[in-house]
Amino acid sequence: MSGPVANNIFRSSGVIAAAAGGLSWQTVVTASTLTAEAGNGYWINTTSNACAITLPSSAEAGDQIIFVDYARNWGTNSITLDSNGLNYQSQDDTYTVEYSTNGEVVNIVYADATVGWIPQDDDEVADATTAPPTQKAIFGYGTTSPFVSLTNLVSSSGVVASDTTGVGTNRSQLAAAGYGGDKAIFGYGMTGSAVSLTNLVGNNGVVAADVTGVGTARNYLAAAGYGVDKAIFGYGTTGSNVSMSNLVSNLGVVSADVTGVGTARWGLAAATYGTDKAIFGYGTTGSHVSLTNLVANTGVVSADVTGVGTARSVLSAARYGSTGQAIFGYGWTGSYISLTNLVANTGVVSANVTGVGTARNYLSSASYGGDKAIFGYGWTGSNLSMSNLVSNSGVVASDVTGVGTARRALAAAGYSTSA
Repeated sequence: MSGPVANNIFRSSGVIAAAAGGLSWQTVVTASTLTAEAGNGYWINTTSNACAITLPSSAEAGDQIIFVDYARNWGTNSITLDSNGLNYQSQDDTYTVEYSTNGEVVNIVYADATVGWIPQDDDEVADATTAPPTQKAIFGYGTTSPFVSLTNLVSSSGVVASDTTGVGTNRSQLAAAGYGGDKAIFGYGMTGSAVSLTNLVGNNGVVAADVTGVGTARNYLAAAGYGVDKAIFGYGTTGSNVSMSNLVSNLGVVSADVTGVGTARWGLAAATYGTDKAIFGYGTTGSHVSLTNLVANTGVVSADVTGVGTARSVLSAARYGSTGQAIFGYGWTGSYISLTNLVANTGVVSANVTGVGTARNYLSSASYGGDKAIFGYGWTGSNLSMSNLVSNSGVVASDVTGVGTARRALAAAGYSTSA
C-alpha cells in the first residue's frame, strides 16, 4: 500500500494505534510500581503487594490500555492509577484512582484533554471455575497423656487408616485446615506451653517438618479454609482469651496477627461454608457461648451473631454437601453431648439435632469424599478412637470404633482432590 495514512477510528492523527485485538500483552507484573504505555495490556498480580501504576504523560484520542487482575487479588492488594498530568474521568491527577475488586478488568481509552482517560469497562469478571472437592482427610496430633504427633489418613470412602508416627512436634489443642486446593496445615497448640509452629501437609498426606514463629503462640483455637484456596486460624487462649486471627496464603504462608475479630474465646470450632467462606462458632469465654462469626472470602471476620443452638465448647465442625453446607457437632456444656447444628451455604446455623453417636468432647472433624464429613476421636472421661461419618445431607451415622490410637484434643483437615 502507498500514499498517506488517513485518520482512523483509533486516533485522531495519522498514527495508527493498536486496536483492542491487537494490544501488546506484557509479561505478568508483580512489582509494586509500573509505568504503563498506550497500546499495551497488563496482567497485574497483587498477591504479594499493591501496585501503583503511572499512566503516560501524553496521549492521543483512541489510546488504549487494559489492566487485568491476574490472581483475583485486587480486593486484598489494590491497584492505583496516577494519570500523570492528564485528566481521568474529567478529574485532574490530584484525585485518587483505585480499583479494588477481585477479578476486575479495567479497559481505559483516552478521549481528549477535557475528559482524559475514560474506562470503557471496569467490571468484575466472574470466577467461572469451581475447585475440585476434597477427597481425603487427615487426623493429627493430640494427647494420650503424653502428647503425640501421630496422624491417621482417611480415604475417600471414609475409612480411617492405621497410625503414622513422628510428624513434627508432639502437641495437642491445635487446629488444622485445608489450603492451596489440595493440601492442609496443622498449626499452634500446646506442648506444655502454647506454641505457634505449623506443619504443612502435602496432597499425598505427608506431613512436613515444623515451621516456627507464625503469629502469637496459643492453643484451643480453630481453623478453616476460605477463599477457595486459603485458610484462617482464629481465636484461642494464651492464658487469656483472644480474638485474633492469622490468614494463610495459598502457598501455606501464615501472616501476622489480625486482632479484634469478635468475642475473645477458646474451645470453639470452625468450618468452610458456601465454597469460599468460613464460620467460627461456639466456645467459651469462661461461660459457654453459642455465637458465631462469619468469614468473608477475603478473610475478613465479621461481628458476632448470637443464639445459634446450645452454648457449648470443645466441639468440632466440618464442611459437607455439594453446595457448601457445614456441621457443628458434639462438645461440652458441663456434660458430654452429641447434638449437631447444620449450617446452610449462606452461613445460617440451624436448631439442634440430637442423638448422633457417642456424646463426647475434644474431638475433631474434616471433609472427605467430595461432599461428606467425618468426626473422630475425643474424650468421654477416657480417650476414644471412634468415628462418625456424615452423609452429604448432613445425617450423622452411628459409631465406628477402632480407628487408630485413642486420643483427644487433636486436629483434622481435608486434603487431596484425587479419590
